[in-house]
Amino acid sequence: RPFFVYTKFEVFSARTIDNKTTQMAGIYIHIPFCKQACHYCNFHFSTSLKLREPVIAGIIKEIELQKDYLNGATVHSIYFGGGTPSLLNAAEIASIINTIKKYHDVAQEAEITLEANPDDLTIDKLTILQQSPINRLSIGIQSFSEEDLKFMNRAHNAVEATSCIELARAFGFDNLTIDLIYGTPTMSYEVWKANVQKAIDLDIPHIACYCLTVEPDTALAHFVKTGKSPNVVDEQAARQFEYLMKTLEEAGYIHYEISNFAKRNHFAIHNSNYWKGISYLGIGPSAHSFNGYVRQWNIANNAKYVKALTENTICAESEILSTEQQYNEYVMTGLRTIWGCDLDKIQQFGEAYATHFKEKSAAFAQQNLIELNDTNYTLTKQGKLLADYIAMELFWES
Repeated sequence: RPFFVYTKFEVFSARTIDNKTTQMAGIYIHIPFCKQACHYCNFHFSTSLKLREPVIAGIIKEIELQKDYLNGATVHSIYFGGGTPSLLNAAEIASIINTIKKYHDVAQEAEITLEANPDDLTIDKLTILQQSPINRLSIGIQSFSEEDLKFMNRAHNAVEATSCIELARAFGFDNLTIDLIYGTPTMSYEVWKANVQKAIDLDIPHIACYCLTVEPDTALAHFVKTGKSPNVVDEQAARQFEYLMKTLEEAGYIHYEISNFAKRNHFAIHNSNYWKGISYLGIGPSAHSFNGYVRQWNIANNAKYVKALTENTICAESEILSTEQQYNEYVMTGLRTIWGCDLDKIQQFGEAYATHFKEKSAAFAQQNLIELNDTNYTLTKQGKLLADYIAMELFWES
């Protein structure tokens, strides 16, 4: 599909496909700037801040142009991702949030999350955040080990990985989530155990853990290709993931999504709604939006993004999802969660889809990879190790 530029009126008609109004929605803001490039990262970002002011102005303008996308739904979550949103200053954060509130009904108890690097969470920065509407911090710890952090080319060190959490709490930020990465060549089983135990000891209410993936066109991919770094060892990563599931469950965490663990009442609202298929609007370069039937994604180019917004247009690609795509997406996201896939929901796509799902899932149930409770299908612990494979096998392919 070629790129196209559309006015604010051309994309919104997709919201009226079934004449339904979404009751809940989320807004994602992509801040495409970083101090330095992590070796494994393939998200859209720039280490040059030259276009910072015009990109922020573009984000403000896009919020206005996209004001009808959520069709009047109440916004229950705002998520600042990137990139490194903790680079924003007080005025930029306030301007973005105030503009959202100008054009959207934002729930009083809305979850407003800011992704932050540990080295950014200084006393001055936390003083600013404490006075802002931000009520949740997502901190990119990745590891408490100095060797791991150097391998990933993170901007913070092991001391900051711990001190930033303590400092954030001193400023009243108790609603925290941290990211950890396992499966890195520098991470032994013992180091991973220490990382997990550290998170437990710090009493972090929400922990997101991801297996290192060698993405194309990253520095890590180049290192692996040229022999400067070993590749990820699947067996090592699987063993660390199994330890993670067992240990966090024993510590009272609920494994509510493949990569996410939380104490009761601390599930991420924004992420949970994404996995449940609830509409969200993505603002900023490379940001994605979804309303149940249409997916769109902004151009991943800061200069072209700015140029389009100065002309009151949005440069993006878009596709209307077929029934097959909607079914496949539901299977992919639903199976990753404790809510699983419900056969009654699948039947809404058509009886043929329900029959296909039942027949395909039966074999996995016999292998103790899928568990059936009435009409609800969820992955077992063993099944979670093969989540992507199982989902692909359950997909409908014309």
